[in-house]
Amino acid sequence: MPVTVNGVELTDADIEREMPAHAGAGNATQLALNAAVLRRVLLDEAKRLNVGAGMEDHAAIEALLAREAAAPEPTQEECGRQYRANPERWRVGERAHVSHILFQVTGRVDLERLRERAQETLDDVLRADDPDAHFASCARTLSNCPSGAAGGSLGEIGRGDTGPEFERAVFATPANSFCPTLVETRFGLHIVRVFAKQPGDILPFERVEATVRSAMSRASADRARRQYLIDIVARSQIEGWAHGRPV
Repeated sequence: MPVTVNGVELTDADIEREMPAHAGAGNATQLALNAAVLRRVLLDEAKRLNVGAGMEDHAAIEALLAREAAAPEPTQEECGRQYRANPERWRVGERAHVSHILFQVTGRVDLERLRERAQETLDDVLRADDPDAHFASCARTLSNCPSGAAGGSLGEIGRGDTGPEFERAVFATPANSFCPTLVETRFGLHIVRVFAKQPGDILPFERVEATVRSAMSRASADRARRQYLIDIVARSQIEGWAHGRPV
């Protein structure tokens, strides 16, 4: 069934024009159709309101959104509340001295057996009379990371130095202790030992106010534009397409 917007049927060219923006997506054609519908709705609304006359389509749409979907700028008080709601986000200089044992996942590995072996090793380390010595010995004989030759030592790491799963585990583990569970990353399964930690400092609000304001402004603008799109789609006459899917 053809898709029509306010009495005008969308053409293959309308959809093809949107395809490059969605290349690689599994549902690229559907996304391109959605974008074509929204473009037509926005251009019709711009014409109705006499906004962006003589402009290219993209410029006319931006002019319409700037006028009709403008969002208020956050106040300093609102920015302050956002900053205080998640102070850890603004921590810098946090570092930890870390060692690990890596059980690497490869295409031929039996993942369940590997997990059993990793868990058995972690259990043995935690039960050992001298956990650190046993950990270092296991790292040298079992770890698939070059750090195994140094007893598993990765040295000192900071935020952003490793993958997100590994980072979360490291900085959630207290200093001078083992992570009590295996840590799973794209490289495999890790037994993690955390030594000394440097907590770093939380940047004062004055240092990050501009960043907070910018993030809040973008989020507010996104919400305003989404709501505006919902409203004008509801007011438009669209056939053959409903809520992002053809009918």
